[in-house]
Amino acid sequence: MRFGRHLVGLSALMAISGLHLPQAPAEQTNASKPGGAIGFSEHLIMAGYTYPYGIAAGDLDGDGDLDLTSADALPHNKLYWFENDGRGTFRRHLIQKDDPERLERHAVADINRDGHPDVVIVKNLAGHLLWFENSGRPETGGLWKRHVITTELPGAYDVAVADFDRDGDLDVAGSAWRLGNQFAWFENPGVKAGAAKDRSWTKHMIEKDIKETRAIRAGDIDGDGCVDLLGTGTAANLVVWYANSGKPAAKGWTRHVIDAKTVRPMHGEPVDMDKDGDLDVVMASGMSADRRLPNSHEVVWYENDGKPKVGPWKKHVVARPFGDAIEAAAGDLDGDGDVDVVTTSWRNPGRVAWFENRGDPRGQWTTHNLKTEWRSANQVIIADLNGDKRPDIAAVAEHGSYEFRWWRNEGRRK
Repeated sequence: MRFGRHLVGLSALMAISGLHLPQAPAEQTNASKPGGAIGFSEHLIMAGYTYPYGIAAGDLDGDGDLDLTSADALPHNKLYWFENDGRGTFRRHLIQKDDPERLERHAVADINRDGHPDVVIVKNLAGHLLWFENSGRPETGGLWKRHVITTELPGAYDVAVADFDRDGDLDVAGSAWRLGNQFAWFENPGVKAGAAKDRSWTKHMIEKDIKETRAIRAGDIDGDGCVDLLGTGTAANLVVWYANSGKPAAKGWTRHVIDAKTVRPMHGEPVDMDKDGDLDVVMASGMSADRRLPNSHEVVWYENDGKPKVGPWKKHVVARPFGDAIEAAAGDLDGDGDVDVVTTSWRNPGRVAWFENRGDPRGQWTTHNLKTEWRSANQVIIADLNGDKRPDIAAVAEHGSYEFRWWRNEGRRK
């Protein structure tokens, strides 16, 4: 099935059902039209999902452009990859089908070191972590070989992939949502391409009993050459990072608090926001929170001052209020040399916006709406999808929208 490059308008306003949250003052924006300083054109990748929650980008077929992946949970129970023709037109293929209990967030990485990117994914309700093996010819149409990392991560929610123990292969870290309330990492036993039998991965607990563990992301936060982890405990109002000892199987991880006051921190990532050579953190918070609460419904970044083990970190506001903020990603969208931010808003009624860094990330930002009235927008990523060296944006929206879209960066408006 082929999905063309269609310019589409904004969707009609959808009625909000379920929990009705108290109203906050209207959110303000100083953008006069969608796209603002640079132009974006909107393209539909796929509609008709049953529950889309989880997307990623990677060159799955080795042809030099970035393809996309997307999970479609119950009752469809499928995992797709979208073959990119190099210009941003996508052909849909199946990685997996008939895999119930909620395939969701995932990462693209070469788990068996054969040069072909694989997919590592959670099964949320089942509490499993899986990886699907890329044969090197994924366009042939066959389902990818399925491998189990663990069946012991209750409420498996998010994944991060990196060589945590510095043994040359990729390990996997996961969060466990409110069914498990834990962060754990799984030691790669030395998976090799073409092995006749799977070897067992070893589970190592990082920390347990944190209410509603959500985001988990990897990066060298303290600059010591070891890959650390960033996490959120959403119901605990907690943003933390875990320092990797260098030998995490034997010596474990050390927890450091970035913020313990922001209400319902959700998803973000480590990124050098102020260009000082160390990793800061951008974060979205507030999904499903009472909108009257302070320190909620906002997009922020936390400044690493070179002493990240001393917390809390200084918080800088990108946008406040930004209702039901769920995920933030960062990149230089407008090509001016500084780091911009794109964020999704879940309900009330859902949108995608990007925030223009005016040159000083500690100052005021300019808000540009890409899509409004897009209910249940959730994951968002930044990637160059048409090979023009300009970062594009892709996002997915679940209940009420059931769509996967991307926004092509058209460059500066004339």
